[in-house]
Amino acid sequence: MRIAFYAPLKAPTHRVPSGDRTVARLIVKTLESMGHEVVLASTLRAYDEAGDSDRQGAIAAEGLKQAQGLEQRWCDAPPDLWFTYHLYHKAPDHLGPRLADALGLPYVVAEPSIAPKQRKGAWSDGYARSLAALARADALMPVTSEDADGLKRAGIPGERLVPLTPFVDVAPYQRQKPGPARRRLTERFGVSPDRPLAVVVAMMRDGDKMASYRVLAEALEHIAPEAMDLLVIGDGPCRAEVEALLKGRARFAGQISPRSLPGMLVGCDLCLWPAINEAYGMALLGAQAAGLPLVAGRARGVPEIARDGKTALLVKEGDPGAFAAGVQRLIDDPLRRAAMGAAAADHVAVRHSMASAALALDRAITLARHSR
Repeated sequence: MRIAFYAPLKAPTHRVPSGDRTVARLIVKTLESMGHEVVLASTLRAYDEAGDSDRQGAIAAEGLKQAQGLEQRWCDAPPDLWFTYHLYHKAPDHLGPRLADALGLPYVVAEPSIAPKQRKGAWSDGYARSLAALARADALMPVTSEDADGLKRAGIPGERLVPLTPFVDVAPYQRQKPGPARRRLTERFGVSPDRPLAVVVAMMRDGDKMASYRVLAEALEHIAPEAMDLLVIGDGPCRAEVEALLKGRARFAGQISPRSLPGMLVGCDLCLWPAINEAYGMALLGAQAAGLPLVAGRARGVPEIARDGKTALLVKEGDPGAFAAGVQRLIDDPLRRAAMGAAAADHVAVRHSMASAALALDRAITLARHSR
């Protein structure tokens, strides 16, 4: 099939890394691995963070213009299906519903979410547009049970829902060897070859990410500096603030390419992230794929990708003391740490791989096509 792909929050070609960009790229890669031709329909970013009605109006106008252009371009040879990844009130889909109607295309939406409290207020237009898009979609792929429940409460029939479990490409992680990877980290960052090495992988931006970094910094006050080394992978506008928070307790790798990340993660021993208001956390999936146990906040969809007590120690969200206690337990018990890491790699390979995602995507595409 020829599939038109669009990600209104962040295109897969966007220059700034994030979990959303990662998932968009993974979906495209998986669809292509299934034999489909994927066409990036637009890179229009529909995201409005501030609730600015003028900006929202300008984005909507540009969306209409692009939709009209695509309709004309594709009138004689349209794609076989339209696929939108991640729409919600701050990033509605201005293209998919119109083109699906105009060209008679099956319409699939992955990672949709709906927040009824946004019915009125600064994003009311985006909310209304998102609700209309979800009503038009032939198949919807919620990524968390929270989103699935929200769709049902909004009146979306359950038979149109095809859950898409968060997933990663496990192959790059499985190719790496922990010993050589650790030696590279020791040489590059001066971490100890003998002490446990914890890693954090997160962007450094205001809001929930900085709230998580603050919980981490407070938790570290309860852990002796010589008990472990800490490597922080990530960058962003709040980097100076993060470095000040973790001064003397962490080495900073900055932004790392997706290609290089698996080779760094497998050289570590455990992954830490307080996960304040985290939807689920692609970085946490990647760490588990690398064979690292997690210490993370029990937030939103995190328990759906990590097995508490098996692949992770999930603690009360926003509690530095509980977080520190979880970290200390894994530092003090290398056998448990290793067992949980092995279980984490197996868990992701079985439940959160591209192969499992391909099955769900195929079900959604088949459902959408048969509904037309």
